[in-house]
Amino acid sequence: MKLHKYIVVFFTMVVVLPSCSKDDNTSTISRNQGIFTVLAGDTTIEMNGVIGSTSLNDFNAVYAAFPNIKRIEIKQCDGSMDDETNLKLSARVHQLGIHTHLNTNGGIASGGVDFFLAGIQRTRGTNVTVGVHSWATGNNQTATDFPVGHANHLPYINYYVSIGFTQKQAEDFYYFTINAAPANSIHNMTEAELSTYNIFTQ
Repeated sequence: MKLHKYIVVFFTMVVVLPSCSKDDNTSTISRNQGIFTVLAGDTTIEMNGVIGSTSLNDFNAVYAAFPNIKRIEIKQCDGSMDDETNLKLSARVHQLGIHTHLNTNGGIASGGVDFFLAGIQRTRGTNVTVGVHSWATGNNQTATDFPVGHANHLPYINYYVSIGFTQKQAEDFYYFTINAAPANSIHNMTEAELSTYNIFTQ
């Protein structure tokens, strides 16, 4: 069963301009993979877009080319079209000890919040939004259709535990998110909620 946590899908056309040399062209391609772009200095990735089925491979390709990456700056991530890939990608980011930062005027929602939480340190600029809601399946089932403790909830709860949440923190946050808004809507977390659930570390 493939689960989906996203609000709006953005379609981006990437145009690779001709370069003066083969080496330059290779560098351009490796810096830009899907929703990830390596910024000058080679230690920071800019992320912009919805996480999809190729995002883990895209990230691994970028990290293989630029292994000094320490930080991911998110402009906008409205969720995931493939939650299984998203949780694997997020776990990978956490295991690598990477920090996440939500840029000024940026937003994360749904599966994008799960990804952001992978950061060892989690920081933000100003005027940001963090949106949560229930997930849905392709069969029009939603998270709240399943009772507390059901196996379908465990991938998310176990993921939160794997990135440092206690079992209680993981369950509290997860059940908060799925009850905060239905799958076709969104709840933007308040400052009090952001603090309660430790979304930001600073």
